[in-house]
Amino acid sequence: MKPPSRAPIATLLTTCVLVLTLVVTSSALRALLDRSDSARPMATSAAGRHWVNTWTGMPQLTEPANLPPAPFTGDKSVLTDTTLRQTVRVTTGGHRIRLRFSNAYGDTPLPLTAVTVALPSGGQAGVSAIQPGSLRRVTFAGRDAATVPVGAQLVSDPLDFDLRAGSDLTVTAYTAQGQPSLALTSHPGSRTTSYLLHGDHTRDDDLPDATPVNHWYLLSDVEVLSPGATEAVAVVGDSLTDGRGSTTNGNDRWPDQFFDRLRTRAATSDIAVLNQAAGGNRVLDDGLGPNVLARLDRDVLSRSGVSWLILFEGVNDIGTAAATPEAQRAVTDDLIAGYRQIVVRAHAQGIRVYGATLTPFGGNTPYDDPAGEREASRQRVNTWIRTPGHFDAVIDFDRAVRDPAQPSRLLPDLQVGDGLHLNPKGYGVLAGAVPERLFRR
Repeated sequence: MKPPSRAPIATLLTTCVLVLTLVVTSSALRALLDRSDSARPMATSAAGRHWVNTWTGMPQLTEPANLPPAPFTGDKSVLTDTTLRQTVRVTTGGHRIRLRFSNAYGDTPLPLTAVTVALPSGGQAGVSAIQPGSLRRVTFAGRDAATVPVGAQLVSDPLDFDLRAGSDLTVTAYTAQGQPSLALTSHPGSRTTSYLLHGDHTRDDDLPDATPVNHWYLLSDVEVLSPGATEAVAVVGDSLTDGRGSTTNGNDRWPDQFFDRLRTRAATSDIAVLNQAAGGNRVLDDGLGPNVLARLDRDVLSRSGVSWLILFEGVNDIGTAAATPEAQRAVTDDLIAGYRQIVVRAHAQGIRVYGATLTPFGGNTPYDDPAGEREASRQRVNTWIRTPGHFDAVIDFDRAVRDPAQPSRLLPDLQVGDGLHLNPKGYGVLAGAVPERLFRR
């Protein structure tokens, strides 16, 4: 009798090994996919949702006059053992948020000991009290305390928190050590009241003994996890966009009033408006804050969810250049070249750029010169802005607020009296001059 063939046994063993290999491979692949999914950014793992900036405050180096008052600023440190409570108005809302703190201009690390968020009492801007029961702890990598490195920003952990569009948010931070230098990052032109108090009061419902200051410090951004269709428009400008002449705690700068228009219409109700402006800012040279060409990446191209850019800046470049034909010709040529650079860089990121014409400054000291050289520069720049093909669209702020009888001047009832800055009514006119159709998808 022949011995039994080994072939069936070998085949069976081969089949078993193959099945086992497939099972192990499948398990390994599944584990790999699970790990990959858990490592994905929140924006991609949340069923088409993404992070969108809903509030910004352009970071600046705090000037000596805008540092916190004594005793919160010492000879070599600032905000030591200090609670800072401030309110910001968000644009789009959501149910999950995160914060960004900036140490962009610090020359020492910035230690944050504790941070909380809450809803302000009565839903109002610039108040020291919060709504009882609304307070939530903010963490960084699961910890209460964190340190913002020199020149960096720090993003908090995502936090479940219901935030309505157009509402105010209270952010309270405590720094036990403070910043061990006077190089403090802030946004001085807040037009909103903040509060300072020694000790850790991040969980207090009110700070009745706190010192009020009309500046924002440390906080630079609030983001909201939003539906995939939610987008943002960034506004780059100077004091006319930062809101000089607007009402303290009134949220009536022109970007605020523009946002109020957008959210009343279904087609634009989910658009965030980001005010990236600072008084004294210029396109070409540093002023109060870095020039636009230097800050474009930080303030626009890296912001979450930005699809449009409104550029309304150049008056300070013209106004600080010498009032001679040669100097004004040079500054207008350079401004136009700068605008071109902004458009090219924004387009590379898929961002549409809308150019706003420069508003009049006739009668302003020191910008209005007797020979009218600066006014001629403004007209030349505006002609270029209005020329089709230079921007994706034009917003004609000049036409909206100039005095028809004296086109080099603002309408008297729209300005604060200095010939340059508008009042809340004037800012409302600017907001009304922005075509809503430019933001329909």
